[in-house]
Amino acid sequence: MTADPDPAVFPLDHLALRGDPAAPALVLRDHVHSFEALNARIGLLSAWLRSQVAEPGARVATWLPKSETACLVPLAAVRAGLVHVPVNPLLKRAQLAHILSDSGAKLLISNKARLGTLEPGDAAGATLVEEPEAWSAAEALGGRLPPSAAAPDSLAAILYTSGSTGRPKGVVLSQANLWLGAVSVAHYLKLAPMDRVLAVLPFAFDYGQNQLLSTWYAGGSVVPLDYLTPRDVVKAVGRHGITTLAAVPPLWVQLVEQDWPAETANSLRRLTNSGGALTVELVRALRRTFPRADLYPMYGLTEAFRSTYLDPSLVDEHPTSIGGAIPFAEIMVVADSGLEAAPDEEGELVHAGPLVAQGYWQDAERTAERFKPAPAFSRLGGMAVWSGDRVRRDEAGLLHFVGRRDAMIKTSGNRVSPQEVEDAAVATGFVAEAVAVGVSDPALGAAIHLVARASGDRAAAEEGLIPALSRALPNFMVPRVVHWREAMPVSPNGKLDRVALAAELREGVTP
Repeated sequence: MTADPDPAVFPLDHLALRGDPAAPALVLRDHVHSFEALNARIGLLSAWLRSQVAEPGARVATWLPKSETACLVPLAAVRAGLVHVPVNPLLKRAQLAHILSDSGAKLLISNKARLGTLEPGDAAGATLVEEPEAWSAAEALGGRLPPSAAAPDSLAAILYTSGSTGRPKGVVLSQANLWLGAVSVAHYLKLAPMDRVLAVLPFAFDYGQNQLLSTWYAGGSVVPLDYLTPRDVVKAVGRHGITTLAAVPPLWVQLVEQDWPAETANSLRRLTNSGGALTVELVRALRRTFPRADLYPMYGLTEAFRSTYLDPSLVDEHPTSIGGAIPFAEIMVVADSGLEAAPDEEGELVHAGPLVAQGYWQDAERTAERFKPAPAFSRLGGMAVWSGDRVRRDEAGLLHFVGRRDAMIKTSGNRVSPQEVEDAAVATGFVAEAVAVGVSDPALGAAIHLVARASGDRAAAEEGLIPALSRALPNFMVPRVVHWREAMPVSPNGKLDRVALAAELREGVTP
């Protein structure tokens, strides 16, 4: 990559034109698409999308594993003048129904098994299409849309992320947000056409989706993988000669415990981490396991895609730092006084620049809470994301994560709203009151503990709660431990005393 990334913005679907037309762009289970074929398939799919949803700017959703459709819709929707809403395949019908209703999606593409779980009303007015039927219809239609001329500030996607309370909220992203995010990452990771990136993270996450976009910007090849065990990842790295692997800390913990053939481990040239902090022990284990790979610790939030990365040359000396600003980002530490924090003074991380999202979908109140004018000392000014995360900048200018201001639980690389878990517990009928707390766990980052009071027979509740939650929630949201109480503590204002319960559990004191 060049010394300075090019800030020019193109429509997102032009990423399919970046590579050598004959070079591999997408390696699927049964075939490989060159960049030329990738562009043609996007043209075919986008023509069918437009035939189904003619309204410009309408939302189309996908609820899929890492299939060809899941890989192509982010670009095909843009080419058709639509907005893509990817739904994490780990989510279940209740979460999907909320996202479809909130986004107003006109179309949902999924597979037979997932669509079969839906109940009347879940589709919220969206037309439901099975993935094979979509391609059959697209091929029968036969048309292909040419590369688009979408404006940089036009909407490209809505990514749903959990807030500190309540249900997931949609982060609105423009062409420029996603394009410059791809440019930025391709630049600082030094991605090149010969790189092969193993995509193991969900495409509904900004971290996972950017693997597609940044790799195609660099002219490289993406190998999507839905893995069942960490061993599947090891095998895929060896089978495809993977050079780049991104993961979250819980997966890295599992991967360093695997028996890696030396040739396979040595094929990796870069490792990237986000979704949680690396520990000193894990950094050392990664360095031992993958001695030829550069390690890139990173920090990000969906509202601004990504904010910081640590240069690999500094990892051994500063293993817990989150580094400094990525290209196109201005990262500030704002003290409680509102002034710029002094070295080693704790403050809030604030992100300004063109990577800042457009706000939350149809939610002016929560948008105003998180998206506010940049502080007076900002170089770029404009609207900024006030993260709520506490950091400090050391004398060398490196940032260090201190803690989260909100109550989010970060487990297995996923952000989980305590209230969503609590609401689901009460909805089972077994629980009258509940408080969800994240407790430090070496494998998960944080394990979800639920403190609950039964609504009726406690024995029946103890037996039935977890199976009921397992049917209603994604696996990563199901509590690992339930602490039953005959009475729940309350604070002076009459609310459940979450602070006291969290302190009790985190200190290892259980009833």
